[in-house]
Amino acid sequence: MSQIAELPRARRSVITGIGVITPSGLEIAPFWDNVINGISAAAPITRFDASRLPVRIAAEVKGFNLSNYLPDVKEKRLDRTIQYAVAAAACALKDSGVSLASLDADRAGVVEGTTISGAASVLKSYSSFISDKTYRSLHPYNIVAGYCGEGSSSISLYLGIQGPVMTYCSGCASGNDAIGYGAKMVQSDELDVVIAGGSDEIVEMLHVGFCKLRSMSEHNDNPQEAMRPFDKKRDGFVLGEGAAFMVIEELSHAQARGAKIYAEIIGHGRTAEAHHPTDPHPEGLGYKSALKRAFRHARVLPEEIDYINAHGSATPKNDPIETLAIKEVFGSHARRLAISATKAITGHLMGASGAVEAVITALAVKNQYIPPTINLTDPDEGCDLDYVKVARRYPIRGAVNLNAGFGGRYSCLIMRQFGDS
Repeated sequence: MSQIAELPRARRSVITGIGVITPSGLEIAPFWDNVINGISAAAPITRFDASRLPVRIAAEVKGFNLSNYLPDVKEKRLDRTIQYAVAAAACALKDSGVSLASLDADRAGVVEGTTISGAASVLKSYSSFISDKTYRSLHPYNIVAGYCGEGSSSISLYLGIQGPVMTYCSGCASGNDAIGYGAKMVQSDELDVVIAGGSDEIVEMLHVGFCKLRSMSEHNDNPQEAMRPFDKKRDGFVLGEGAAFMVIEELSHAQARGAKIYAEIIGHGRTAEAHHPTDPHPEGLGYKSALKRAFRHARVLPEEIDYINAHGSATPKNDPIETLAIKEVFGSHARRLAISATKAITGHLMGASGAVEAVITALAVKNQYIPPTINLTDPDEGCDLDYVKVARRYPIRGAVNLNAGFGGRYSCLIMRQFGDS
């Protein structure tokens, strides 16, 4: 089997560290084991009283305590979104083995993706102010934590990163875009090391909002089988929460210190449809454009891709449109692609989804093993590609991670198996 041609660019971006705080696991090994075995994290909601709601299930992070990761951080000051982000970033840095002290201070940075970071603090502040109507009711840190960039700021503060630090918000494509942007910063010689990923938490108001949108599965009696990507009986996603971050490092920098390498990031494409606030364009314009942009950046052909981690949101409109876009971009090669939709396992983690699925894609490339698309028993009309139902070993040269976000935003990340040649 032919290999993807080496990139002619001088600087290459590789993944050398991974950290996960997810409903499917708080460490890489159990997380990957649950993903490969198709064990859904969906369960009845415990975070708040959902008894009167049409959707009473979610994928919540369990057993997390920030003090296990950063003992000196005052946990109560931070929203869960920020706690998850800081912990996952710290884990990724530890896993990479990179020493920030050995770097020039401005050669390491942070790129975080999120959709609702700060929402919990804003709601808390607003409730306090409405009930009291005086400025004394507001806690100063709730104001600081209430802006969406506090996650990346906290990572910078607690890990001591002094280079560019930013937060990316492109709906549920945020995490994927953050990683893609971080990889480009390395390739363009702006940075040598980037900690990039995404984080979000389940907030009661958000959950209620998704209930109103009718975008979540209402199979409350069987949570683990509720989300059914590409299936005729699909009725929406299961909301989740958590974070995933990775250390993206310039190749020669990683090799000089003997770092392990999970995969190489070779392409990123992002686009918007300007079509509808929530619905995808019926012709899949956003998916197709993001894929083509990523191929141009990566300088590869569609035939050099073997695996796709699909957005697979299990919503009535998304799945057949995503499939249509894949068919049109990949042509006859689409029938030879292995595809999986892992949100049914982890839950839909909003701004963290792209980051979590990028981690899954990197692990699939590293291990040459494809995770399953669970709960797919009767594919819908038009959903007729190879959606891997049982995890299997598979030779992966190149892999794609696809994500979509509200507002018609689409993101495609391309990785390949790393080779020294």
